[in-house]
Amino acid sequence: MLNKNVIEEINSKVSEILQNSPAKDVEKNMRAVLSGVFSRLDLVTRDEFDVQQEVLQRTREKLILLEAKVKEIEQQFGLSETGSKSAPESEITSENSQTTGAEQPKATSL
Repeated sequence: MLNKNVIEEINSKVSEILQNSPAKDVEKNMRAVLSGVFSRLDLVTRDEFDVQQEVLQRTREKLILLEAKVKEIEQQFGLSETGSKSAPESEITSENSQTTGAEQPKATSL
């Protein structure tokens, strides 16, 4: 394993070389180019992302509560999962017989 002093010495030498070389200018130019590219993209900051994530979490919690309330109300009124209770068969046939008295049209095939 390398001695800690050796690693620090290598690090300082590399930093010194980079400061005295055109690599520092290249790095500055690359940062400027990348900054320009990122500013044109439709990006959000980490803070904005975190705020939206919190809003989404609260919205999900509210949705879960509302779904539970709807389910409770459906159970109170005897409604099914599909949204309405089906009418008894006797009501359906009595509604069909109470038409205007005219004969119902027969289905024809094309």
